Amino acid sequence: MNPVAFSIGGLTIHWYGLLIVAGFLAGLWTASRRAPLEGLSGEAVADLTVWLMAGAIVGARLFHVVGYWRDEFAARPLWEIFAIRHGGLVFHGGLLGAALATVFYARRHKLPLWRLADVLAPSIALGQVLGRFGCFFEGCCYGQPTRLPWAVHYSMDHATLGAGVHPAPLYEAALNLALYGGLAWHFRHKRFAGQTFALYLVGYGLLRIGVEVFRGDYVQRYLGGWATPGQLMSLVVLAAGLGLYRILGRNPSGRAGTAAR
Repeated sequence: MNPVAFSIGGLTIHWYGLLIVAGFLAGLWTASRRAPLEGLSGEAVADLTVWLMAGAIVGARLFHVVGYWRDEFAARPLWEIFAIRHGGLVFHGGLLGAALATVFYARRHKLPLWRLADVLAPSIALGQVLGRFGCFFEGCCYGQPTRLPWAVHYSMDHATLGAGVHPAPLYEAALNLALYGGLAWHFRHKRFAGQTFALYLVGYGLLRIGVEVFRGDYVQRYLGGWATPGQLMSLVVLAAGLGLYRILGRNPSGRAGTAAR
C-alpha cells in the first residue's frame, strides 16, 4: 500500500493530517460532554481547543526535529522544520505541549486543573485512535518484518521496500480504544481529582512500551539495542502517572464536585 492522499479543488490533502484533526475534534467533543459531570461547562473545554492543538503540534514537532535533526534536517532548508504533511510528530512531545497549554489555560481562567485533566484524559486516548490510523495510512511508525497473515506491504519506494511488516499503528490504535473505554468507565467511579488522568499516564505508558516491541522505524536504540526512544519516554510517562496517583491520592476529598482548585 502507499501513503494515502486525495485532492479537493487541486488541493492535496493527506490522511495523516486529516485524521489528526479528526482525532482532536472527536476527543474534544467527548470531553465537552463529560465536562458537566465535573461542574465544568462544555464551552470551557471547547475554548481550550486552540490551545491544545497549538501546544500539541508544537511540542510533537519540536521533539521530532530535535530527535532527528542530524538524520533529517541538518542538511535541508530550514523551512522543512515546519513541513509536517509527511509525518514527523512525536506523541510524547505533543502530550507535554498539550499539558503545558492546559496548565496555562486552567490558571488563566481559574479552572480546577485536575478535574479538567480528568475530563480530558479518556478523550486523549480516543484522539490517539484516529491519529494512529493517520500514521498507518501515511506509512510512518511502521513495524518490524513479519510473515504473519495480517502483515502490511507498503510500496517498493517505502523504507520497508515492500516487505511485510507488523501494522504497529493499528496495534496501538486498538489498545488506545480499549484504554478509552476503560478510562471513560473509570471517570464515573473515580475517588479523587486527577485519578483518571494519572491512570491514563500509567495505561498509555504500559501499552506504548508493549507496542514498541513491534516498531521497526527506529534508526537508533538504547540500552544495548533493547530499548527504543519511545520506550524510554514511555517509562517517564509511566513513572509520572504512578507518582501523580500517589501524590493526589493522599487527598481523596478531591472527588468530582469537590476538587481543590
